[in-house]
Parts: sequence; C-alpha cells; structure tokens
Amino acid sequence: MRIVDLIEKKRDGKALTTEEIQFIIEGYTNGSIPDYQMSALAMAIYFQGMTTEEVSTLTMAMVHSGETIDLSSIEGVKVDKHSTGGVGDTTTLILAPLVAALDVPVAKMSGRGLGHTGGTIDKLESVAGFHVELDKEEFIENVNKNKIAVIGQSGNLTPADKKLYALRDVTATVSSIPLIASSIMSKKIAAGADAIVLDVKTGAGAFMKDVEDARLLAETMVNIGNSVGRKAMAVISDMSQPLGYAIGNALEVKEAIETLKGQGPEDLERLCLTLGSQMVYLAGKADSLEDAENKLRAVIKNGQALEKFKGFLESQGGDPTIVEDPSKLPQARYHIDFPAEETGVVAEIIADSMGVAAMHLGAGRATKESEIDLAVGIVLHKKVGDKVEKGESLLTIHSNSEDIAEVQSLIKRSILIKDKAEKPTLIYDRVM
Repeated sequence: MRIVDLIEKKRDGKALTTEEIQFIIEGYTNGSIPDYQMSALAMAIYFQGMTTEEVSTLTMAMVHSGETIDLSSIEGVKVDKHSTGGVGDTTTLILAPLVAALDVPVAKMSGRGLGHTGGTIDKLESVAGFHVELDKEEFIENVNKNKIAVIGQSGNLTPADKKLYALRDVTATVSSIPLIASSIMSKKIAAGADAIVLDVKTGAGAFMKDVEDARLLAETMVNIGNSVGRKAMAVISDMSQPLGYAIGNALEVKEAIETLKGQGPEDLERLCLTLGSQMVYLAGKADSLEDAENKLRAVIKNGQALEKFKGFLESQGGDPTIVEDPSKLPQARYHIDFPAEETGVVAEIIADSMGVAAMHLGAGRATKESEIDLAVGIVLHKKVGDKVEKGESLLTIHSNSEDIAEVQSLIKRSILIKDKAEKPTLIYDRVM
C-alpha cells in the first residue's frame, strides 16, 4: 500500500477503506508518512469530503493512535459535553455540578485556553487552592463519591489528531467538516465518554459562521457517535454576541455561581438547561428532555446544584466559601465604565472582537507562553436588543492597568447602536 495511491484515490473523489485509513493514521503517527503527503491528503479531503463510514473510521483510528481512558469503574453513564468555542462560554462550570446534582457522573478532562479567555481549568484556578493534579485513582474515586471531578488532559490522548491539527493549521485545511468532526469526537471518545453532548456555535464569534455549516458539523458528529456505539446529541447555538455578561476567568466563575443560584443571565441559563437536559436524558435519568429540564430547574431552585459545586471545589482543594463571598475571587485594580455615545437600541456586539479586547487586558493567551491575569475582563450591562440612553454604561472594563486606550478603541468598534434591533435567536436547532 502506497500513500501516493491513496492521495490520488481521495483526490478523485473515491472512498477510502478501513484498512487504508488505518494505514494512513498509523504511518503519519509513526513518521513514515511525511507532512507534505499528509498535507496533500488533507487538501483532497477538504475538496472531496468523506462518507459517514470514512469519518467514523478516521475518528476511531485517531482514538487508537494513543492512550485511551477506561472509566468503566465509574458507576453510571458517563456523559461529556463539548463546545466548539466562543466568548463568555461558561457552560461547563455550570453544567458539571448541575447534572451531577441529578446523579449523572461528570468525569471531565479539560484544557487550558489559547485565545480570548482561559479554558475551564484556568477559570477554576481562579478559586484559591483549586488543583487538577489528581491521579487516576483519585479522579475515579471523586467521581464515584461526588459525581464530579475535573483534571487536565492526558498528554498522550489522540497523538495523530494533535499532529494532523497542527498541519491543518498551516495548510488552509482547518475548515474541513470531516476533519473538524473526527478531531473533536476522537478526543471525547478516547477520554472514555459513554455519551456526548455537543454545543456547536454559529455566528461572528464562532468558527462556523454559517448556520447550515454548523448544522452539517453537528449532524456529522452525532452520526460518528452513534456509528461507534456512543450516544450523541447536539445543539446549534448563537455566538454572534458573547454568551452571558462576563468575559474573563474569575468574572465567569462569579457568573457561574449566580446562574447556579438561579440569578444568572437569561441566555446562559437557557443554554445550560438545554444542554443539561440532553446530558440527563442520555444518562437515563429522565424520561424525556422536558422531564430532564424540569428536574434541572428543581435542583437549581432547591440549592442542590450550588451545594454540588461547593463540594466539587472543596474536594479538589478549592475554597468553597467563594460561593457565598465571590469577592474572595481575584479582583482587578480598576473598574472602568464604557458609556454609550448615543441613545438607541444595541444592534450588535461582535463576539470575537470583544474576546480579543478581553485578551488584550490579559484575560487570555495570545501564545502558549502567555501569562493569564485571572482577575481582568469585561462585564456587559447590555445585550443585543436592549435599549440604552446616551451616557449609560454599556459595560465595565476590569483591568490591572490604566492604559487601556487600545481596548477601549476595540470595544468602540465592536458595539453598534441603532434605532431598533431584535434579540438574536439563541438556539437554532437540536440534532439527535
């Protein structure tokens, strides 16, 4: 078998067999297939696509290219959630304790962020003492005891995907739906999930700008899950403006606490209830999605979700008293309001530009070596569709520097006020 023949086969729009895909992934992982030939294959896939069978085979070949996590000693159906990214996306911090309060085990492996704000681990490390350095036995024990634990990602999960992703990044083949879908699903499957809920973002702050592309990606990932013996569902949600109000690590932790108390932003709570109902249903803890949502609302109302969050923090060394006193979270030195220059209705808040503004404050990483400032960020006071008076604060900038002219200029270009505007659709579709 020669890789050049397989490149030619895919270039001509023909389907690769299981044996051929396994040969490709094994060869690329061990170095016998060079980057230049894998680049040619990736471009052929970009233009010709892949069948459902090809994408499923590619996914599992990448799963088996490295370590897989065995979670069979954890009782119950292990449900994982993946978001394709966004600005102010605090859903994991809310969903994990929320569904755990309904006896759904959450064995979460998360990463650090590279971009607008930190990843889930960075956000959690805003809590004094919290740590993710658990060995496998502690991790499993925590999940069996508390139904929730979060650790850092294993270094040897899906090495083929790591190599291929880096290659796609420099060969203009990132936006291939078969390659995106297999990349995401291989990591979730390798991490031991029995069921996977996917939050596919669309809009200005999302990778998939177009709703139909987002729907195709969601359908592809759900099909992969179902074809390899995993339960899967997806939600297509809006990321044309930031989710919730907070953009920044400690600020997002505070907003997660407010949401678990039933006092969070409407859009953030709505999305968490939608995703959470899918997680609870797939775990077999509800008879329908509606039943699952009612149960989730109940554990918010009776305080069980918030107690689960406190217990989770404490079990991993974090200070649970931040739940009652969020002022114990890192605080920025300066709080600077950004006033509206005219009266009207907020028509646009460009999500990715607001994320970049938060990153300039220090809330995210421009490179892997960048240091994150956990205290800084932006808190919106208005969302698209809200009325605003001239001089009224649109948002507050939380900064540890008074030199924020560049950030203010970026924010100014990111918010549009008109005479009228409608609130955007939050949830475009569900895929099952």
